[in-house]
Amino acid sequence: MSLEQIREMIKNGSLKTIDLKYAGLSGKWYHITFPARRLENVLEFGVPFDGSSIPGMKSVESGDMVLMPDPTSAHLDPLRDNPTLRLICSICDADTRIGIKKDPRSVAHRAQKYLESTGLADTSLWTPEYEFHLFDSVDYINDPFNTGYSFTSSEDKAAMTDDIDDRQGLSQQNVKGYHMDDPFDSFFDLREEVVMKLEDLGIKVRYHHHEVGLHSQQEIETELLPFPKICDDHKVIMDLIRRVALQYDATATFMPKPVYKEAGNGMHFHMMLKKDGKNIFYNKGGYADLSDEAIWFMAGILKHGRSICAFTNPSTNSYKRLLPGYEAPVKLFFGLANRSAAIRIPKYATEENTKRFEFRTGDATCNPYLAMSALLMAGLDGIKNKYNPADFNFGPYDENIFAWSEEKKAELSSVPANLEEALDALKEDHEYLLAGDVFNKELIESHINEKMKEVHEVNNRPHPYEMNLYYNV
Repeated sequence: MSLEQIREMIKNGSLKTIDLKYAGLSGKWYHITFPARRLENVLEFGVPFDGSSIPGMKSVESGDMVLMPDPTSAHLDPLRDNPTLRLICSICDADTRIGIKKDPRSVAHRAQKYLESTGLADTSLWTPEYEFHLFDSVDYINDPFNTGYSFTSSEDKAAMTDDIDDRQGLSQQNVKGYHMDDPFDSFFDLREEVVMKLEDLGIKVRYHHHEVGLHSQQEIETELLPFPKICDDHKVIMDLIRRVALQYDATATFMPKPVYKEAGNGMHFHMMLKKDGKNIFYNKGGYADLSDEAIWFMAGILKHGRSICAFTNPSTNSYKRLLPGYEAPVKLFFGLANRSAAIRIPKYATEENTKRFEFRTGDATCNPYLAMSALLMAGLDGIKNKYNPADFNFGPYDENIFAWSEEKKAELSSVPANLEEALDALKEDHEYLLAGDVFNKELIESHINEKMKEVHEVNNRPHPYEMNLYYNV
């Protein structure tokens, strides 16, 4: 939507409300709303706000911050009865109107400029896969004398309660939910509504389906979308899924591991680099028809894989998913069509316009601006240094490594075992992120500090299962 169209809507009275969105350090969206008549003033001067009230955002560089909206991000909120225009903002210095060091959106835009400055490529394209659960209800509580949680799902007999009506006998048990068909795929209409609204917003969807988890696990996958706009689109997609779910009297969660011993929710990032419209990852005749640049790029991601996890898997729950046996990649290597690999080259992507690979370790607790920027910077570092995967035992391996002996698997590098390990890895390995002033030490230190608070909050609490183990010791 162009500025001219927006101004015309304000002039004729069909648009009265504008909602500004911005992401904090964790990736969580915040908003502030104003009458549409104030648009010109806000576009010129922005909206001042108290950045110290947003966790981790207080900065030594400036006490005064302003939200500067990006007119190219304008879109109508598809779920508001009152026509509401949404504009996504960068957090800027009040004097210069330049994105501050710790603004995640500005990091992504700096990463794009750095990519262009290398001369290697001018465009990067990304496809995130959105895996999530839709539960009929959720209840959780944490206080000193009462702690626990419960989910219900009308699709899974094991997750039903007495108040769920299943007179038609559609609830199932002991089966996989992957590509489950009607009438058992009870949330098809919900996913379809999300997809239609995304398409209307210009966010192209590849497909959607029921995922492996019988208890209402879902997937929506987009087509390749340009960075850094995909980061804005990512926030729109997750917002729509959550809000449409509420309209269907359901609750959506992107938690990596909401259900013990069941499939978790990952976020696989497919990626491709182009220069002058040409896919620089494609080279007919190379391994999996990949170019040297592609191999080096993957090696860069794998070499920095443990520190990258601090951004792509930044929750304590992330590492409940990264366990062997659930198609969750725990070893840092690459391979063709290998779902046990941290980086998988899809076998179906055989042409120049489709040749790409996917990083399978990440999940949706990430801040998309930081996670995708970190992956891009690691890959570019790999090209810059021409890292050879064989030198680090990164593969390629085209076999299920879960079937290997423990001794052989131990020779491969592993993802961190928990969030604290990932943060320690980031402390030791972050120079590649500082190239081109894309990331900075202040942001990295703040990210580590905020995430360590979460580590301590989880570690210091008695766990419900500890009651089983120790209450009667």
